[in-house]
Amino acid sequence: MPRPTARYAREVAVVAFAQSDHLRRTDELSEVEMVMPVLHQVLEQTGLKAGEIGFTCSGSSDYLAGRAFSFTMTLDGVGAWPPISESHVEMDGAWALYEAWVKIQTGEADTALVYAYGKTSPGSVRDVLTRQLDPYYLAPLWPDAVALAALQAQALIDAGESDEDALAAIGARSRAAAAQNPHAQLRGAVPQGDYQVRPLRTGDCPPVGDGAAAVVLAAGDTARRLCARPAWITGIDHRIEAHGLGLRDLTDSPSTRIAAGHAGVFDAPVDTAELHAPFSSQEVVLRKALGLGEAVTVNPSGGALAANPVMAAGLIRIGEAAARIHRGASDRAVAHATSGPCLQQNLVAVLEGDPV
Repeated sequence: MPRPTARYAREVAVVAFAQSDHLRRTDELSEVEMVMPVLHQVLEQTGLKAGEIGFTCSGSSDYLAGRAFSFTMTLDGVGAWPPISESHVEMDGAWALYEAWVKIQTGEADTALVYAYGKTSPGSVRDVLTRQLDPYYLAPLWPDAVALAALQAQALIDAGESDEDALAAIGARSRAAAAQNPHAQLRGAVPQGDYQVRPLRTGDCPPVGDGAAAVVLAAGDTARRLCARPAWITGIDHRIEAHGLGLRDLTDSPSTRIAAGHAGVFDAPVDTAELHAPFSSQEVVLRKALGLGEAVTVNPSGGALAANPVMAAGLIRIGEAAARIHRGASDRAVAHATSGPCLQQNLVAVLEGDPV
């Protein structure tokens, strides 16, 4: 089945994807040392040299490192001399990919290197993430990410849209799928464990760990030259919901649905979905927003429940979806990334392969 006519000025594809092994701690590695092998791997897949990359964009958070402009250090791993065209977003790497995609659409570059990383092991990521909340009403209360996700899970249960057994099944399925993913932090059978914040148990929550990922984007014939089966980004969009949790229905994600509509998710069936759902309850919300039926393979990599390097997990969802297209395991996939509490911000991309 041929791909539909592109809705954008230029065809852009993911032509390579690499990621680190995601670990609970990487005390012996600096951020540069964690990122460098991934950058080398992704460039080796294409045969490109650093000087042949038209644009470089990274995604990370200074809050995790605890120092301002920490992302500038990782440019040592990229090689910023001779001077390169470079940018950075204080967001998950999926939004860095969006910026790079826009750069290629403008014609200012034909290729782009996108990378993201997160070291959450040095501190308490649950406390760090409270700093993204409303500074007047919510942040002073210090509700952490797990507590807020538990509110969302309880809302789903109260609405009759899920229950604790169903949530446990999502966690079990995700970690079972991750058994085939050598980079995942948690693989195979993982006990559901005790309550973290009721109704969420340990098995409903993402692991804390460190990791990095990178992709290479390319346009048109350049993509065809660099990759046997490029993963064409035929649609991409991102939307944001109200900052205040009391203004939102936590059992639904209209921003995901709107982004999916603009990205073309509903134009044709998808066979794969890589969803950035750090909590089992969030997969329930995302499945509904994206209209995913049982025939769709969801998170065959294990998803964020198997490895959740903050600021890289969303980019990994796009990379994993693209990798399945590269090897012929998928023809049309949807990739999703989120940021903020309870699915506040959502990016959706549709990736398609040429007919085989």
